[in-house]
Amino acid sequence: MASKRSEYSLGLLFGFSSYIMWGLFPLYWPLLEPANPLEIVSHRAVWTLVFCLIALALSKQIHATLAVMKNPKTMAALLLSTILVSINWITYIWAVNHGHVVEAALGYYINPLIIIAFGVILLREKMRPLQWVAVGIAAVGVLVLTIDYGRLPWVAISLALSWGSYGLVKKKLNLGALEGLAIETLISFIPYAAYIIYLGQQGTGQFGHKPLLTILLISAGAVTAIPLLLFNGSTTRLPYSTIGLLQYITPTIQFSIGVWLRHEDMPTARWIGFIVIWFALAALATDLVRSSRAVDNRIA
Repeated sequence: MASKRSEYSLGLLFGFSSYIMWGLFPLYWPLLEPANPLEIVSHRAVWTLVFCLIALALSKQIHATLAVMKNPKTMAALLLSTILVSINWITYIWAVNHGHVVEAALGYYINPLIIIAFGVILLREKMRPLQWVAVGIAAVGVLVLTIDYGRLPWVAISLALSWGSYGLVKKKLNLGALEGLAIETLISFIPYAAYIIYLGQQGTGQFGHKPLLTILLISAGAVTAIPLLLFNGSTTRLPYSTIGLLQYITPTIQFSIGVWLRHEDMPTARWIGFIVIWFALAALATDLVRSSRAVDNRIA
């Protein structure tokens, strides 16, 4: 019993740490300016690969990772996941560095609802009544925000769809976080490294010009990999419902940074839209807790 409790506590520590680190990303990416979003993502991918290779060597998982790469179907799926995560990274960094932190937070708020929709449409899963309520309320919230913005909140929708699709691909692959991230960054290494070299030859790249900025660009690898590994450690120690509730930490921190630190515009209609979305998430959280208790009771 004591060991289970300690594992649960460790899982909470890992989970909180990963979601808090992801939530603080809007404070980090602007430090890398004047590098453009594609340059930042290029360095993020290249240095993440370096970090992953070191971690694989230390954990003696290089041979296992190479074995995964021999499977053509797995590599095809990882190519798709690489494209999806690249879309997500570029969109997110562009949003943060161009004053759209609140809209980026919206994307991660509605992401759980996108995942539910994917489960119903693509995996033929059945939705519970409270999930239908949550999706319906969220749709109203997105409609309110669309009217307020005068357009579809394309940043939020792009982030939610790309991350939800990425999660779906990775769910079917069922690979370890470290191995998957290493292969994804290896797949994207040539185009991203080529872009960095091109910028250097043109004299427009930021790498090597200022010591602090260069260190921050290199650190993007660790900043990317560490929260993902912490998250992976939490998923093996915590119930799914707990993970589902913890994920709201990230967009809440992002939202707070956008509103109170970056002072992004929040007219009344936008507040109403977010409040409606929060009601939808409250319904979804209630469903997660109820379903978890039901499963526990059946097991008992």
